[in-house]
Amino acid sequence: MSPSTITLLFLLFAVVMFALEKIPLGVTSMIVCIGLIVTGVLDVKTAFSGFIDSNVILFVAMFIVGGALFETGMANKIGGIVAKFAQTERILIIAIMVIVGLMSGVLSNTGTAAVLIPVVIGIAAKSGYKRSRLLMPLVFAAAMGGNLSLIGAPGNLIAQSGLQEIGLSFGFFEYAVVGLPILIAGILFYATIGYRLLPDHEVQDDGAFNTEKDFGDVPPWKQWLSLIILVLTLLAMIFEDKIGIKLSVSGGIGALALILTKVISEKDALKSIDLKTIFLFGGTLSLASALSVTGAGEMIANKVVGALGENPSPMVLTFVVFMLCVVLTNFMSNTATTALMVPICLSIAQGMGADPRAVLMACVIGGSCAYATPIGMPANTMVVGAGGYKFMDYVKSGFPLIIIATVVSMVILPIAFPFFP
Repeated sequence: MSPSTITLLFLLFAVVMFALEKIPLGVTSMIVCIGLIVTGVLDVKTAFSGFIDSNVILFVAMFIVGGALFETGMANKIGGIVAKFAQTERILIIAIMVIVGLMSGVLSNTGTAAVLIPVVIGIAAKSGYKRSRLLMPLVFAAAMGGNLSLIGAPGNLIAQSGLQEIGLSFGFFEYAVVGLPILIAGILFYATIGYRLLPDHEVQDDGAFNTEKDFGDVPPWKQWLSLIILVLTLLAMIFEDKIGIKLSVSGGIGALALILTKVISEKDALKSIDLKTIFLFGGTLSLASALSVTGAGEMIANKVVGALGENPSPMVLTFVVFMLCVVLTNFMSNTATTALMVPICLSIAQGMGADPRAVLMACVIGGSCAYATPIGMPANTMVVGAGGYKFMDYVKSGFPLIIIATVVSMVILPIAFPFFP
């Protein structure tokens, strides 16, 4: 059996097991990871490289930074202030999505989510609303916001690089032509119809997310220092390119500073790390690697696009590319999906003599629609434990958002980016 076939079988196994959730998500991920080694598809180093991925390091660091915000009671204090201004749960959801969406437009969507997750949990604790209903809109808004600018998501820059090779380019805010209407439509959806689809779970307050503690004996300097270090970490992430320090390193510096200043103890810092998230994300990255290394992902793309024939309708091609990217990005990273699809889309568009910008924009926007699984993007994975989510929660809440993004994109793309200008 070829490595690509074995990889596709493991992909099918993962999809089925994630959906049924007969065994924990993290265990499924590790079965896939170990299985890819045993079958010889990946070597040990490649299979386990996901556990030293920069996003995993960022997870660990920000769990500690967020944990300090809880351990000192500062998350609850911030939550109490915000809760005073939120008259209803709907208003709170809208406010969270607007703030996160706009921040994510100029910051890493993973970094934005990582910084604001503990704050939103604090808001939930003080307002009395369930965190499971607030965290999912947060991560969806982070993904949608990534389509507001050239630097909003890595996939945007990959598409830009591909265009520049043929003498074209996107403007800095040109992604917002499609991205902003999707963000607005998404916010309106979760403020109305989608409001009923959000998960409604009671989550046990334990570990890093214990919001029922009495914080009366915590020194004020610890509370303020936890907030100051969080803000400084956020600023370092904002100016990542200016200071030359990666997001994961900035997060690590923040976590170390909190431990060294004794704002949070080593014991509480370790307790704040959600190992379910680490195993789920790190293990699943092996599957993403296998899809790329064996060519299974490219094979899927070529088969689907090839089925359209030599001269497909530009509109049909754009739709198929969009949907293919949507499917792939929910099981591979959006960066890997875009990197895989950009050269394929470019060559087909050029062969048709069409402006490739519409097809590449569809590729980028579709590649960001990782709403339907907990492994589609790092931010989704980060809230699995905090929100008490199951796999099907993402399907129920996120799939309608994919439909909205598809409809908006298919209406706007041909108008904003004509195939034959």
